[in-house]
Amino acid sequence: MVNNQTYSFLRTRFQQAGIHPDTRHGQNFLIDLNLVRLLIEAAELSPNDVVLEVGTGTGSLTAMMAQAAGAVVTFEIDEQLHQLAGEELRNFDNVFMHRRDVLRNKNNLHADVMDAIREQVAAVPGRRWKLAANLPYNIATPLISNLLVLDDAPVKMTVTIQKELADRITAAPNSKDYGALSVWVQSQCRAELVRVLPPTVFWPRPKVHSAIISIDLDQSLRARIPDRKFFQIFVRSIFLHRRKFLRSCLLSTVKGKLGKPEVDEILGQFDYGPDARAEQLDPDSLLALSEAVRAQVGELSQ
Repeated sequence: MVNNQTYSFLRTRFQQAGIHPDTRHGQNFLIDLNLVRLLIEAAELSPNDVVLEVGTGTGSLTAMMAQAAGAVVTFEIDEQLHQLAGEELRNFDNVFMHRRDVLRNKNNLHADVMDAIREQVAAVPGRRWKLAANLPYNIATPLISNLLVLDDAPVKMTVTIQKELADRITAAPNSKDYGALSVWVQSQCRAELVRVLPPTVFWPRPKVHSAIISIDLDQSLRARIPDRKFFQIFVRSIFLHRRKFLRSCLLSTVKGKLGKPEVDEILGQFDYGPDARAEQLDPDSLLALSEAVRAQVGELSQ
């Protein structure tokens, strides 16, 4: 039986192993067991689910998820924590541990990640997969973004992240937090902030508030996006200089491919005036604009 991840348990285990939390890898452990249970409850795990966990830590959350899910595929970048978790998880035959960074670079996952997930999904008919994790802060944005590019994206992502990031994901148009990530996630998913978490529920304590967020894939929304990679690049580029007018942002996005007359013609299709800004447009409107641009240029460079 794996011990619960309390402050005293963690301190004891780290002292026994002669190691310390490494903030470079975003090692802030959730020590409020009620909140750990809330995360698992929000993930809605079942025996048909394969779970991707990023940041195995000591394996406590991993073990709790393994008791509810069909399989847990967990990745840890830190060699010492990987070994520590291995001791805690040795009796679980449905936990598959890997020591590596899940990102090859900021725009791409390591191929090993999805190979491991797809192997477990294929092992039993009817399986699907989810992301559930106490995510290291520095990996949350690229991980969530890159998973949504995949054809076989997770049906649900339930994670702890910085509250600031949760606010960006759930933000509405014309708000200070609305941007490329808001559009990218909301164009494909239903996102809900489950609970705000103060620094005191973590060890070591971070300097900012966190949040548990639930992101549910909506296939009907996804089906409206003919080219997800194009749309992702388009949205990132449009919001690169968020204070500029939409026309200037669009000209920058299609530089070398379209000139001012062509850009003005595209904007004219939507009756966007000279003072229009990207942050005023909802995801549906930005998708329509993206498709009008794609019809003219075919592809965009990252």
